[in-house]
Amino acid sequence: MKVVFLSFIFPVAQAQELLPYRNPSLSVEKRVDDLLSRMTLEEKMGQITHLHSYQIFDGQTLNLEKLKSACGDTGYGFFEGFPLTAANCSRNFRLIQEYLVKNTRLGIPGYSVAESLHGIVHEGATIYPQNIALGSTFNPHLAYEKTKHIAGELNTMGVKQVLSPCIDVVRELRWGRVEESFGEDPFLCAQMAVAEVNGYMEHGISPMLKHYGPHGSPSGGLNLASVDCGVRDLFDIYLKPFETVLAQTRVMAVMSSYNAWNRIPNSASRFMLTDILRHRFGFRGYVYSDWGVVAMLKYFHKTAKDDYQAACQALEAGLDVEASSPCFNTLAEHVRNGEFDIRYIDQAVKRVLRAKFECGLFEDPYQDKATFRLPLRAKESIRVSRQIADESTVLLKNEENLLPLNMNRLKSIAVIGPNADCVQFGDYTWSKNKNDGVTPLQGIRQLVGKRVKVNYAKGCSLASMDTTGIAEAVRTVYDSDVAVVFVGSSSTAFIRHSAEPSTSGEGIDLSDISLTGAQELLIRSVYATGRPVVVVLVAGKPFAIPYVKEHIPAILAQWYAGEEAGNSIADILFGRVNPSGKLTFSFPQSTGHLPVFYNYLPTDKGYYKEPGTYEKPGRDYVFSNPSALWSFGHGLSYTQFDCLTAVTDKVYYQPNDTISLSVQIKNTGKIAGKEVVQAYIRDVTSTIMTPNKQLKGFQKVSLQAGEEKRITIRIPVHELYLTDNFGNHYLEPGEFEIHIGTSSDQIYHKMSVWVGDRKASFTEETSFCIPATKTPDTIVATSLGPIIHVEGTIRDVQATPIAGAKVKSVGSSAEVVSDAKGFYFIPVHADDMLIFSKPGYTSQKIQVKDQCKINVQLMKGE
Repeated sequence: MKVVFLSFIFPVAQAQELLPYRNPSLSVEKRVDDLLSRMTLEEKMGQITHLHSYQIFDGQTLNLEKLKSACGDTGYGFFEGFPLTAANCSRNFRLIQEYLVKNTRLGIPGYSVAESLHGIVHEGATIYPQNIALGSTFNPHLAYEKTKHIAGELNTMGVKQVLSPCIDVVRELRWGRVEESFGEDPFLCAQMAVAEVNGYMEHGISPMLKHYGPHGSPSGGLNLASVDCGVRDLFDIYLKPFETVLAQTRVMAVMSSYNAWNRIPNSASRFMLTDILRHRFGFRGYVYSDWGVVAMLKYFHKTAKDDYQAACQALEAGLDVEASSPCFNTLAEHVRNGEFDIRYIDQAVKRVLRAKFECGLFEDPYQDKATFRLPLRAKESIRVSRQIADESTVLLKNEENLLPLNMNRLKSIAVIGPNADCVQFGDYTWSKNKNDGVTPLQGIRQLVGKRVKVNYAKGCSLASMDTTGIAEAVRTVYDSDVAVVFVGSSSTAFIRHSAEPSTSGEGIDLSDISLTGAQELLIRSVYATGRPVVVVLVAGKPFAIPYVKEHIPAILAQWYAGEEAGNSIADILFGRVNPSGKLTFSFPQSTGHLPVFYNYLPTDKGYYKEPGTYEKPGRDYVFSNPSALWSFGHGLSYTQFDCLTAVTDKVYYQPNDTISLSVQIKNTGKIAGKEVVQAYIRDVTSTIMTPNKQLKGFQKVSLQAGEEKRITIRIPVHELYLTDNFGNHYLEPGEFEIHIGTSSDQIYHKMSVWVGDRKASFTEETSFCIPATKTPDTIVATSLGPIIHVEGTIRDVQATPIAGAKVKSVGSSAEVVSDAKGFYFIPVHADDMLIFSKPGYTSQKIQVKDQCKINVQLMKGE
């Protein structure tokens, strides 16, 4: 039957080659226009709808009769086979494509579709670390290598359109999809996104950016909930990665998001899909609906009364392709009745056809000409997966250098915890079976062999308050020299639900981001044994773990690290691999401390700077403080690094310039390691509030023990632009501080530059390069006059006297401290300068000028 129905139309296919749309020497637009002019309304609708696996597959077998019934001679624009194993995709996808090319009237090939967030979701493909792990490498080259190797498998499987990368900036840690993001920072997400897109496109695969629209901060942390932000945050944070990718690549597919902004669903927002995406960002391809999103306009968002109205809203807004809902099927009848303008359908079809022509699908519908192919789970693919795992694990704490463990000094090790003997690949994978990867327990046993006895106890589960297993875990620790406790979270595999409850992943949201179940009690019980303890957080998001930070001497965060996770963590624990990961999400002290991202506005971490405890209540919170447990960019090493110097190439920059930073870094420790040099920008004064600092450049550098290197980080001046109320970017001339460090809260050097029209008062001496712990007081006294006595009261903005404020003379060694009433009295020269300071307040410098009474108001500040 197969031979008959694939060959009877062969002469028609030959004739089609003579038509203009079949001629590759013509321009894409001419081919698109020619093909569109030949299409019936039904054929047009086919190109903007999806053929789903449930319509044509019986398990792993393609039902040719169902395929023929579904497609007829019209065809579909897209098809998938999610239930298939990876090995079964190639043959079945070819059969579907052959039908579309040879058995439909116009022979338009379809996009074969798959998911590959961190590896293809079809059984048997390589499993890579989740996006949160990839971001933590701070290594865009690894992002490129990952998608390059995924592309090799996709070409082998016959997949052309992949529903990735996910480039959302995420700010809400209760949300289950945190793990799918590279991080909380838009610049980092943009750099990783560009690398992933290039890895796909340069190896023959069409990537799809998702999820377009503000998506990563859903209200209450609930999946699909609306995002509340202003226009500036919309552009500067949530849309920043999309804008960057579209400016730097020719990507032709974008997926709309489920949720809403400004009370309009993103998938039905002309402002999002047309005004911004096309008119402002210049996107030329097609917008593909997240699955079922068009129907959600009717039953979830409630902006449409029926399927037809939902289809109208989406298509007229600029959404082009509907997946997994039937709303577009209503359009043809209304077009014939004159109730719907066919130009919206033509517009969408042209965008799909343009993408197909530009990616060469008409000339190579079966990917026979693909130049880069890889067998499933090739050695080189697994090597890339392992390298990402090695470079993404973050050493959060290492008191008294407990890590790395010395195998020669241990007789036994206790491996404890609910994540010790299971694989945690994360959502959008095809397995949760430890036969498809390496667990931490397996990795440790394989590494130590018979040299160290490995004692194992689970202790507790991830999602239960059952504590009956903790006693066994404690006994196991008493029988061991050291304990390693694996806690964290678990995510559901893609459309494959397991018996074990999930605590992370799509639609798996938490109201509280403390460790779930009895995990903290397990840690406390193990710690109480008095044995040295290492905690490894194996998770898809940060958790609030203040007790762990305070009491446990060594802490590692291993995000879902792919199929080689167990081998990787074993090598890290025993020093064969030096951890080099950096946090891309800040850790909160508690759920109540959310949001906790590092690049907050100057007003948003409290004013009073009086942290409180139950022993001594304060302000900005009464019994706590607003700071992060660990901040964005944090990550330790088994060696030490020193940022020796940092300089800019000049002091003044014009709008089209690029700031060039030269940083000298040295490995001052005894072993090789990798460090991430991070460059942050602070706009000193601007007419709108800007974040206290923003990442604008970074570079990961590998150094041998004692080795010193000079690296260059380049920051285009357009990264310093502001955004107005309409989303337009503009430069506001002024002074900018550049902070160089190894995390957002570990800054070693600061430099000031001026951007825009030159300011006479901003001289070369204004730019400085100093250790962050020092403050330059470079005031030179000349003739300071006779000694006089100055007194006054120091108060805050609410007129409350400030006790303990330091008053220091610049021209002499005189120094006093204000009393309980804020009063001070100091002898100084008549033309001296006084510096008033206190931790938590902004210092003030005041010229005496013969004044005998100077009252001072100190403002809260860093």
